[in-house]
Amino acid sequence: MAIAPEDLTPPLEAEHWRLLGCDIDGTLMHWGGDISQAVVDAMQQVRMTRNHVVLATGRNIEATLPVAERLGIRRGWAVCSNGAVTIKLTPAKPGGYEIVNTLTFNPRAALELIREEMPDAFFAVEDGGLDFRVTKEFPMGELSAEQRVVDFEDLCHDDVTRVVIRAPGADVAHFDSIVQRIGLNDVTYAVGYSAWLDLTPPGVTKASALEVLREQLGVLPGHTVAVGDGNNDIEMLRWAADSYAMGNAPEQVVEAARTAIGPVDEDGVLDVLLPLVDPARSAL
Repeated sequence: MAIAPEDLTPPLEAEHWRLLGCDIDGTLMHWGGDISQAVVDAMQQVRMTRNHVVLATGRNIEATLPVAERLGIRRGWAVCSNGAVTIKLTPAKPGGYEIVNTLTFNPRAALELIREEMPDAFFAVEDGGLDFRVTKEFPMGELSAEQRVVDFEDLCHDDVTRVVIRAPGADVAHFDSIVQRIGLNDVTYAVGYSAWLDLTPPGVTKASALEVLREQLGVLPGHTVAVGDGNNDIEMLRWAADSYAMGNAPEQVVEAARTAIGPVDEDGVLDVLLPLVDPARSAL
């Protein structure tokens, strides 16, 4: 579904607004699953001062909604599934959201290539940013959505928004080298902290989805801000005019950002949020 122009009418004086693309896990959310009250309060202040806050995450829709609720974001936008799905948050819709953009691809070629290298891995495909079809159930807590176990062949029939491959116990560097060697030219991929691989449609990233929103909302390119900590944030950090990598981010992510800030367990993201409310409070 394309984003309807009437849903994206820029606010008055749109050229003065900023757009913040904000990762969730390892950025806003501590590793134990908590978001501090200080971050919640700061996020609410940011949203009240001419800033579009867009959660930009690898999470699917159902796993994103509780985070938006915790942050008090009931209206606005969220980029899910690493850019393959964009939702509009609105209390007027069932569930509090509507899907406004979905990008898909056929996963067969990528799945077959990776299965040759990792026949014992966990394989999953995401249907429309909602549920997953899996070859075997992922470890508890790793996929925050309903999992339906199917044969490998059943993963390959239909176009999907995302593919997830998980190889518990595998070395991350080895996992990355396999991906580089086999070549995945028809998808966009990001390797996680663990042996975890996300595949999305070609050219689809958090940055590509945020750029669509930026253009439609009338935000100037120089008024874009991004903060993240993972490999799936690299394109977003390069896209933003002002970008920040969390202190817990790996080297390649820090190199993609303009500024490094404190780690998530110290609420380093406050060094991004508070200056958006009051530039005089910038500690950077």
